[in-house]
Amino acid sequence: MANVVSERAAVGGTRTGPERAEAALGTLGAPPGMPDRLRRVLEQALVFAGASFAGVYTPGDDPAHLSLAESAGLPRTLYGLRDGYPADGGSPIAEAHRTGQPLWLGPEELAGCPEARRTPSPEFSLAVLPLGPAGTGCLLAVSERPGGFGTDDRACLELIARAVAVPAPSAVPGDTGELPEDAFSLAVDSGRVEVGDGILRLFGLSRDDFDGRVETLLGRAVPEDVPALMSVVEADHMSIGERELEFRILQPSGAPRWLRLCGRLLPAAKGRPARLVGTVADASTLRSDVTDVARVQRLAAALATAGTVKDVGGAVVAALREPLRADRIALAELENDRLVVTVLDPPEPEAWPELWRTEWRTEWPDAPVRAMPTLAAALREGRARIWPAGSALEPALAGVGPGGLAVLPLPAGGRMAGACLIGWDDPHDFGPDERALLTACAGLTGQALLRAHAFDAEHELVGMLQRTLLPRRLPRLPGAVAVARYLPTTAGLEVGGDWYDVIPLADNHVAFVIGDVQGHNAGAATVMGQMRTALRAYAAEGHAPDVVVAHANRLLLEMETDLFATCAYVDVDMEEGTAWCVRAGHLEPVLRHPDGTAEIVRAEGGPPLGVLGQAQFPITPLRLQPGTVVALTTDGLVESADSDLDEGMERLARELSAADPAHLGLVADALLTGAHRTDDVALLLVRYDGMAVRPLRESWTVWRVPQAVGHARRFTRRTLRAWGVSPGTMDTALLVVSELVTNALVHTDGQVRLDLSLINHRLRLAVTDSSPRSPVKPTSIGWEATGGRGILLVEAVSVAWGTVPVSGGKQVWADLVPDR
Repeated sequence: MANVVSERAAVGGTRTGPERAEAALGTLGAPPGMPDRLRRVLEQALVFAGASFAGVYTPGDDPAHLSLAESAGLPRTLYGLRDGYPADGGSPIAEAHRTGQPLWLGPEELAGCPEARRTPSPEFSLAVLPLGPAGTGCLLAVSERPGGFGTDDRACLELIARAVAVPAPSAVPGDTGELPEDAFSLAVDSGRVEVGDGILRLFGLSRDDFDGRVETLLGRAVPEDVPALMSVVEADHMSIGERELEFRILQPSGAPRWLRLCGRLLPAAKGRPARLVGTVADASTLRSDVTDVARVQRLAAALATAGTVKDVGGAVVAALREPLRADRIALAELENDRLVVTVLDPPEPEAWPELWRTEWRTEWPDAPVRAMPTLAAALREGRARIWPAGSALEPALAGVGPGGLAVLPLPAGGRMAGACLIGWDDPHDFGPDERALLTACAGLTGQALLRAHAFDAEHELVGMLQRTLLPRRLPRLPGAVAVARYLPTTAGLEVGGDWYDVIPLADNHVAFVIGDVQGHNAGAATVMGQMRTALRAYAAEGHAPDVVVAHANRLLLEMETDLFATCAYVDVDMEEGTAWCVRAGHLEPVLRHPDGTAEIVRAEGGPPLGVLGQAQFPITPLRLQPGTVVALTTDGLVESADSDLDEGMERLARELSAADPAHLGLVADALLTGAHRTDDVALLLVRYDGMAVRPLRESWTVWRVPQAVGHARRFTRRTLRAWGVSPGTMDTALLVVSELVTNALVHTDGQVRLDLSLINHRLRLAVTDSSPRSPVKPTSIGWEATGGRGILLVEAVSVAWGTVPVSGGKQVWADLVPDR
């Protein structure tokens, strides 16, 4: 590309903004047919008028419709702007087009416009200038600076509006005659594409070999570059601000070739489908001629997709350090009165002043702004400051740029978001064009830094929430080993609603749960935590697996959220090796049997949680042999754009079959290798080994008859005698049984059950009744009291006692350690 400002004398530092803009536009005046001239003219609005977006709307083929012919700067979607507007509508664009009068609109005037309601950041100003007489189209510019466009900015925009020359619709490639060698015309509805002979040569195709399908050309591209190409080829996803794209195509031998695509979308009209038209050229012939304005354009495109503060810093370093031949660049956020550096290039501490290293607190330096008065003054003034070699600066800044230092305050939203420091070791000559580049980049970077800081803050908050809600560690299990893994998605906010849990239950039962809440945001993480807590609470109450899942479904419906969740719940009896599986819209478990074979359990399932109020959740029984591995996962591991769910599940089963279950942690790591990470991934593996020593258990239903306590005591005596319990322990056990059974019969209604179990030389006596009210230990008992001593006796003779909810009632238990 030719330089926007070809000679420094044409843009001398004493000239005003409009004079510099006029000189720059003069270099674009000839020849009139210069490629990309319209876009280059619009780019002047970014540099000289401080615009963050500029576009031209013209009638095109349909006089009743104004279409976006060209644009530059940030994506239009950030400001709620459309590809087109009705010429007789009430939009500012249509009004300026009809009346031929310019419009200057601030945030107050834009508050009621549809554009302001469609944008996440309504604090911007709009300028709409007619291109000539009424009915010839208009220039639109957006500014995010406080106060909008100033006097000089408006004069620059008027110059740019007069300089705009839009080609007639008949000149669009593909309308009539043959295409130029480097041009193409793609019908986005059918995928049929017309291309010039030069493009075919670049792709290594002959005219006879080309079938006219865009897929044929895409098939020659490097696979990693195809998604970016598809975002341009598919009209529904095409971003007006990012039509220039570099991509690679495979060669018969050697490295891939870089090509550059420049295109724009023509809306459908008069029976003709929407088309993408433009050019494709060899990028190696274009890279040596890059203008400062083009660098601003590229920086704007990079910042539009920068999600985090470090992404913003990376984009700034890529846009400025090499073109300016700078030795170091630092990007810092302003937090209250402190300057926190977030990006250093180069990153080695030795490349920076000694004073910075003394303030090194964690990864980046952190120092008060008042420690650098020169920098503080530049931030107060809010404009770029440049100091040549030999300037008297405080030590903290002098070491950054002994050959020259540039400080760019980064404005955003009426305040300073931070600062960018650029330093040179050798004496550096600062030209006017370089100053314009720095000023334009500062405004774009400040806005991007503010957005990225908000993104980072939300990401950290949600990530902390998710880490808190997931189990810190899995419990030790009787007769089994469990491991779990969680990987967040690498796209977007990097947080979602996948969760897992391991819940020890009574009688050596363990519940294994895995689930996935719809969405990737704070709401999904919150619902995930609520679902995990609810399932754990319902399971601890002793409900059957289908009842636990049904209760969670009802709870999610009552929360009145728009999100739904899937889950798989497996209750394993560690003593018997039996399991019961309940699925709510989730993936089936995968079993690896001791002989090495693996199967996907065809368990019948119900709908996702939070969808139907009267849903049924069937139970599927499973039989586990010692050595069986149960794998529960979420769809992020087995589903991707390149692989459907069934293929992913079959692959998981094959990999699990080939793994060595002796090292379950290594198996989990191997299964996660190669995960696509386009979604969250949760994985829970359980190896059932069986209990080495099985507990002794007996139960007795206590009928409400006058001799009920005596019957319970006789049952206890017979059972403990058969288990070989010593007479002293037996007497204590009979006392505890008498007190617990008496309390249940006197203070509750319904059925009462006595359970005895001997596990690892620990005797547990438990009485279950239908009342949820727990017994209360009295604080004091008078001599005349006739009751209230039972719980005190139980506490005195047992090593531990307590109560747990069980299926709408409770169980009161006491543990004894038998004499050996």
